[in-house]
This record gives sequence, structure tokens and C-alpha cells, in this order.
Amino acid sequence: MERRTFIGIVGSGLLACAHIAGAQQTGKVSRVGFLANGVRPPDGAAPVPLREELRSLGYTEGKEITYEGRWSEGRIERLPELAAELVTHKVDLIIAFGGPAAEAAKQTSSTTPIIVFNAGDVVDTGLIANLARPGGNVTGVNDPAAVLSAKRLEILNELVPDAKRVAVLWNAGNYSMTLRYREIEKAAQRLRMSIDPLGVREPDDFDAAMAAMTRARPDALMMLTDALTNLNRQRVLDYVSARKIPAIYEFDYVVRAGGLISYGSDQGEIFKLAASYVAKVLKGAKPADLPVEQPNRYFLVINLKTAKALGLTIPQSLLLRADEVI
Repeated sequence: MERRTFIGIVGSGLLACAHIAGAQQTGKVSRVGFLANGVRPPDGAAPVPLREELRSLGYTEGKEITYEGRWSEGRIERLPELAAELVTHKVDLIIAFGGPAAEAAKQTSSTTPIIVFNAGDVVDTGLIANLARPGGNVTGVNDPAAVLSAKRLEILNELVPDAKRVAVLWNAGNYSMTLRYREIEKAAQRLRMSIDPLGVREPDDFDAAMAAMTRARPDALMMLTDALTNLNRQRVLDYVSARKIPAIYEFDYVVRAGGLISYGSDQGEIFKLAASYVAKVLKGAKPADLPVEQPNRYFLVINLKTAKALGLTIPQSLLLRADEVI
């Protein structure tokens, strides 16, 4: 074995041991709360990818760490009550998934450390004061909504050059999603497109949104993802497929389920970043001193089978830039 390779292997092993030692040195079992607006999983705990990332950092469930999950099942109004339960149970920190969960956690406690992710632009929503020095008890992963919203609209424009009217489907009861929608409106003005707003607040509203598209067919659709739209995404996929409406999404799992195209962060990287914040806070770091981070890159994923079913030819320029073609 080459000396450089041997040193690398030894170094990696020492680093892993250091992570584990850091997690185990106090002998304390940390209690981590997880708050989200989605559907409760069977085990009621934090998402598996997040727990796996923390396990890789030396936090084994039941030994160094336990989880208490609270899920509002798509009912945003329940989040403050659920956040209060976590604070009452004296968790060491709260991981808040999504803008409404992050806002509820922040409003509930000014002392419990809060790690946020998938919560939109954390400065624009008022969750933190500054990316470099958050202040307060909240930090986490930022989602630069303004840049991403404009980029997705540009991709739609490249995908469907003749598109003049784009419908935007979003949860109007989610402040971070509404801010994102406003950024899309600004980008549309620059691209000389008109926007058909399809704000929904509950599952029954999707019928009205689809009826609106049936009455006045848009040239394309953009769906913003939060718990509500995600829970109803199959209805959207079925509708645009039947009506042959090109649509862009924020996450690649929607494209793998039959969606046409997506541009957004890798959720694996998001979970990894969130886990790193949890580990730092459990070792004594203060959220106020931990700069907010954001993903290193964003991914363009295209489903050619869906494009063919829509009778759509994907421009070569997009295919060449795609990170994955299904």
C-alpha cells in the first residue's frame, strides 16, 4: 500500500473516532425534537436520512440520542401546540422542517436551540437577522428563493419558448411559499410572462385550482413544494399528464414519480447540513454563532418518458446541462 493511501485511511479512521468520541464524551443521552407540517411516519421520529447522518457523526439512536417527533398532518394551525409540547418535554433542541414549523418553534421558545431547513429564505421570512451571524436561538440551512424561483422560470421559458402564461400552484397559507410566489411574479415581468396564481390552503382547494386551469389552460405550470402540495402531488401529476401541460417542480423525487423536470437542491445534502448543525449544538455551540449555510449546488433532472408522453422535445441545451436524464 502506498504511504499516502495508508495515511489517508488512518486519518479517516481517526476522524470517525473523533466524531464518535465527541458524541459519547459526556455520557448524556440527548433529546432531539423534530417538528414538521407533514404526515406522521409509522415510527413518529425524525426522517430516516437525518438520523442516518447523525449516526455517522457518532449519535446512535437509543444510546447517545433519542428523538421526539411532532407532525401536524398538513394542519399548520396545530404547529404552535406541537412546538409547545416539545419545549415542555425539555428537548435539547428542535429541528424544524419547513417554514411554518420553523416559525412556530421560534414563536414558542426564545431559548431552545432551533435548527431549520427547507424553510425558504430565512432572512426574508424573519427567522434570523443575518446569514453570517444569526443571533437568537435559530440557525440552519437557507433556501435562496429569489434566485431559485427566477431560475426555474427561465428553465420553463427555455423548455417551452412559446409559453406566455404560467400557472403557479402554491400553499397560500404558508408565508415562505407566498414570498417565493412573489419572487416568481417579479421574474415573470422580466421574462414578459403572465402568471396565473393558484393559491391553495387545504386539500379541497386543489379541485378549484384544476378547474381554473381547465377553464383557462396555461402554457406551463410551476408547483412550489411544501407539506400541502407535496401530499397532493399525485393529483397534480395526474392532471398535467392528462391535459399535457408541461410542469416544473422543485425536487427530483417528483420527476422520478412521473413529473417532467425539476431544479433544486439535493435533499441528501440538506439532511447532511442539518445533521452537522445538530451535532455542533449538542457539543455546546450556540445557534447565534453558527452561520447559516446553503447547498453547494442545485440539480437539473429531466424525465424523457414524460416529455415524450407530452409530445414535447427537450432542447439540446437543457439536456446537456441536465445532471440526470430519466
